[in-house]
Amino acid sequence: VVALISLSFGGAVGLMFLMLGCALPQYNQYWPLFVLFFYILSPIPYCIARRLVDDTDATSNACKELAIFLTTGIVVSAFGLPIVFARAELIYWGACALVLTGNTVIFATILGFFLVFGSSDDFSWQQW
Repeated sequence: VVALISLSFGGAVGLMFLMLGCALPQYNQYWPLFVLFFYILSPIPYCIARRLVDDTDATSNACKELAIFLTTGIVVSAFGLPIVFARAELIYWGACALVLTGNTVIFATILGFFLVFGSSDDFSWQQW
């Protein structure tokens, strides 16, 4: 229960930073909300690979490594998009810093979710 509450708090704090980077009066640009697509896409390759791969094999698995590679590309893109927006002067650098802080918190929350609920016990993310 404590893990679930802390994960929901982390998600709320991360989204708060993202919204602050968009909605503060001195920034007032909503381009950083495109980062939400990366939040949705980031766990998908790993979830698909976990369904397809048997975890009893101790050797490296190409499907799982491809999923980790795709997830890494999605996460790097989520950090790169606000920087590109700031360099193109679509958003201010302060908004970029708030969005990058939100990205760090959100992706740490997603990682924490998979670390806490990723085991194969009775209450696991595979049941969802």
